[in-house]
Amino acid sequence: MTALLTHADCLTHVTPEGHPERVARLEHLLHALEGLELTRVTAPMASDDDLLRCHPQDYIDMIRSRVPAEGFDQLDGDTWLSPGSFNAAMRGVGAALKAVDMVMGGEVKNAFCATRPPGHHAETSTPMGFCLFGTAALAAKHALDVHNLDRVAVVDFDVHHGNGTQDLLWNEARALAITSHQSPLWPGTGEPKERGAHNNIMNVPLAPASDGAVMRKTYTSKVFPRLREYDPQLIIISAGFDAHQDDPLAQLEWTTDDFRWITRELCQIAAEHCDGRVVSTLEGGYDLQALAASGRAHVEELMEAAQ
Repeated sequence: MTALLTHADCLTHVTPEGHPERVARLEHLLHALEGLELTRVTAPMASDDDLLRCHPQDYIDMIRSRVPAEGFDQLDGDTWLSPGSFNAAMRGVGAALKAVDMVMGGEVKNAFCATRPPGHHAETSTPMGFCLFGTAALAAKHALDVHNLDRVAVVDFDVHHGNGTQDLLWNEARALAITSHQSPLWPGTGEPKERGAHNNIMNVPLAPASDGAVMRKTYTSKVFPRLREYDPQLIIISAGFDAHQDDPLAQLEWTTDDFRWITRELCQIAAEHCDGRVVSTLEGGYDLQALAASGRAHVEELMEAAQ
């Protein structure tokens, strides 16, 4: 079975009118997943101790202290807090950690965490790009520390470079972080020469206006061989759907079927190397219809792989 982890708290992270990372994103995605035969799990709340695997206590305390009693607090040009934001972010991390526990414990074959805010831009002590805490990196560290794994791979196909995941896992010899992303594009990081302290970072820039055929060729020739060589014991996916041709924030030309393909291929590698163990967590995707369709295709492929 495939687990779907989410929580109503993730709908209480409110952003100012017109902000692309809005409540409607999760509403549309969850509506698209209605009727699918999933193991539906209420996401638990992460603890400070969980966050301390990647973020220092003073950073956690700063985010908590900035949450407003009403209205908004702006952390940077893109990143906002509302009264429900901290709990939403903690549910997002809690969902990913619970998903790791369920997959590693054999309760389900794989899992998708439908949560927000996203996480892959949050650096060690810096919130940015709509993100507060590094969900995917925290899930990887949890798998390594709690489940005593030696090799966890994070694959990030969001259109923006996962600078936060790279920062949080830069010195982690037990993790491989692979990110494909449009370049040039915000945040401006993710050059191939950025390889991590243990040659454990792989950045795969994609040119603006390149399509799914380019992505498939690049993944087949570069990403998948590296992933197979690494022989992961668990694959964590940062599932951003903003490389879709309809997304307003970037200029890649992927289709819904491209997200279906990349999910199927990653699940196949997981089947070959780690008994199918995959945990996926939602990152970007800002056209509501494209997000809903691509997210459903992603989950359908996870379900197919779990049969």
